[in-house]
Amino acid sequence: MQRAKQKLPNLAEEQKLWRYGYRFVIGLDEAGRGPLAGPVCAAAVCIAANLKFSSFERYLVGRKIKDFKIKDSKKLSAKQRETWYEILTTHHDINLGIGIISEKVIDKINIFEATKLAMKKAIELLKVSPEFLLIDGTFILEDLQINQKAVKRGDEKIFSCAAASIIAKVTRDRLMMRYAKKYPEYNFEKHKGYGTKQHFAALKKYGPCSIHRLTFAPLKKSHQ
Repeated sequence: MQRAKQKLPNLAEEQKLWRYGYRFVIGLDEAGRGPLAGPVCAAAVCIAANLKFSSFERYLVGRKIKDFKIKDSKKLSAKQRETWYEILTTHHDINLGIGIISEKVIDKINIFEATKLAMKKAIELLKVSPEFLLIDGTFILEDLQINQKAVKRGDEKIFSCAAASIIAKVTRDRLMMRYAKKYPEYNFEKHKGYGTKQHFAALKKYGPCSIHRLTFAPLKKSHQ
């Protein structure tokens, strides 16, 4: 039996909400919940109501992106993510906000609360007033008086969530590249703070630096 072709992120969820009268539908996603170092970043993306893929495709002409569609950031190469970042941050029908929460705050309030805080900051930086939130994940932002829906693997299904995943990922990767120059011994440019074999070897040799999350195991044990 032939396996059904997996659908790429699309505007079906946004279009349904637009039909219900919601104009400003926001897709939310984060990058950096798992690393041992650096901030967690979140992006909030609002697609102009009734945007059609045809207009987006016209915008892509000449941008060397015709051979692939938008996807969850984890399914794109670094080069593809950078190209999509440039498109998403310059398209006149897209409004976005980016929230960044440092490793110090992560250590203070925990990564889950820091992730939600990053999303709230991203929402605050939008130039529109959100009417509905589509959140990639299994949680909602309880203290916000905004209609919202959590969608597991939303970045694989919903256009605005996929866009948010790309914005958040590129934002965080660029920050980690800067930290790589400040702390060259950790090779952050290669692993972006995740717990790779190379990263653990550097931690064993040099110990944690100022951007490591000291409440994360095994850093917590080594720092006690």
